[in-house]
Amino acid sequence: MQSVHTFAYRAFLKRLVAARVDAGLTQVQVAERLRIPQSQVSRMETGERRVDVIELDTLARVYRKPLSFFVPKRR
Repeated sequence: MQSVHTFAYRAFLKRLVAARVDAGLTQVQVAERLRIPQSQVSRMETGERRVDVIELDTLARVYRKPLSFFVPKRR
């Protein structure tokens, strides 16, 4: 099955997961901090659910990463 996501969005999703792993957090821990179900964190990481800019800002703070970490550099 072919992905419906662009290359840039797939790269974003990889960075989203990497940031959580780098922070040493599980999906459950992130969900607890954000007061959302773990399944919602999972859907964000797999691309089943889009991440809006406000959520991304919150995730960046939880993961202690700058927003620029999540956006692939343009060439």
